[in-house]
Amino acid sequence: MALGAPALVGFAQQTVTLRFHTFMAPQSNVWLNMNKAWMDRVTRDSGGRIKFEAYPAMQLGGSPAQLYDQAKDGVADIVWTLPGYTAGRFPRIEVFELPFMMNNAEATSKALWEYTMTVAADEFKDVQPIALQVHGPGVFHMRDKQVKTAADLQGLKVRGPTRQITKMLGYLGATPLGMPLPQIPDALSKGVINGCVIPWEVVPSVKVHELTRFHSEFDPAGGALYTGTFITAMNKAKYNALPPDLKAVIDKHSGIETSAWLGKVQQSGDVLGREAAVKQGNRIYTIPAAEAQEFKRKARLVEVEWMQDMDKRGFNGKKLFDTAKALIEKHGKATQAPKKA
Repeated sequence: MALGAPALVGFAQQTVTLRFHTFMAPQSNVWLNMNKAWMDRVTRDSGGRIKFEAYPAMQLGGSPAQLYDQAKDGVADIVWTLPGYTAGRFPRIEVFELPFMMNNAEATSKALWEYTMTVAADEFKDVQPIALQVHGPGVFHMRDKQVKTAADLQGLKVRGPTRQITKMLGYLGATPLGMPLPQIPDALSKGVINGCVIPWEVVPSVKVHELTRFHSEFDPAGGALYTGTFITAMNKAKYNALPPDLKAVIDKHSGIETSAWLGKVQQSGDVLGREAAVKQGNRIYTIPAAEAQEFKRKARLVEVEWMQDMDKRGFNGKKLFDTAKALIEKHGKATQAPKKA
């Protein structure tokens, strides 16, 4: 027995350095309060044995759309990205990006994790999923025109992040352009787009409060226009090669509660993002719940087409839609309950 002991001690003291890569800017809410905060928790709970080389702003090279494959192929060890940056590759989780699906980011992130693990886990079989989450309600940010009704979008070129959201913009009457977040400032300043949809929290990091003058948010009573889905994904081989005690640290900071925390932190950044637009003297309009009905009516086709697409792929679109809806509602009730107490 004694002979084996030194080897075990060596094994127990193994340290690992993981490369974390994302497209987010180093001063962004996501990078500082989510990505780095997550890394700090892991380093702390591993007693300093899991260290990170942190690369924001695509510093390891490639484009945002390549991040998922960088985790899959081991170019990076962990990434934070939007599955929707690769259109149609993760079709079942797109249900969370359909119009007016989300309630709040914390609850909807829990629903996304549970939904994925129960009905869509194989979509992410090539990586070790650490968290799946969403951002707060999507908002219109326009250069020259206040959007008060769906008709106001007619003929305007508006950026959307993913396939379902650009589809929605098209049905609302806009000319949609899909592009990753880092391209927005250039596209706005050159007039390639008249505006974009992003949540408030990311506005300061891409200077959207400086590049646009008109913002339109939805009265919470009318629902949230849309949300985007995100994954924190780890290279599978790297995860499997960790000693059991370090694997346990990663596991502790993975899953439904980590997803909920990330969603909550991301949405909490909306306050500062909105303040930046206010300080800039920009105009913010709240689309009333009654007017939101017209947006819902026009965008309804996105939902119908997604279900049809799922049916064509051999899934039951209606059942997937109902499952997501029920989970969002279930977690929404549970998450909001403490606030009423």
